Amino acid sequence: VQLQAFGGGSVQAGGSLRLSCTASGFTFSNLYMGWFRQAPGKEREFVAALNWSGGRRHYADLVKGRSAISRDNAKNMVYLQMNILKSEDTAVYYCAITRYYSDYDLDPNAVDHWGKGTQVTVSS
Repeated sequence: VQLQAFGGGSVQAGGSLRLSCTASGFTFSNLYMGWFRQAPGKEREFVAALNWSGGRRHYADLVKGRSAISRDNAKNMVYLQMNILKSEDTAVYYCAITRYYSDYDLDPNAVDHWGKGTQVTVSS
């Protein structure tokens, strides 16, 4: 049972990044997935989530309009496209399997499995 996020890096403000997460050991198409992030000195916070089909998606206000979460069940992958990045987006980003999907921000306690994070650094 593994989740691995990758695709982070350093980018200038206004730039874009696409994070990817691969899952193994699960029946991926049955899973609710999400992205969270944790900045230095701050608590882990919700970024985005989607249901098993990808037909329902929810975003935190901080990233709404600038980000897009998607999944490819054939490849066991979930993605987070982030655009118009800001310095406050700097954080370690984690993909996660959540116990359910919600149209409201998920608490980290709703996570069943955490992946290893990937660092995103946005310089102004």
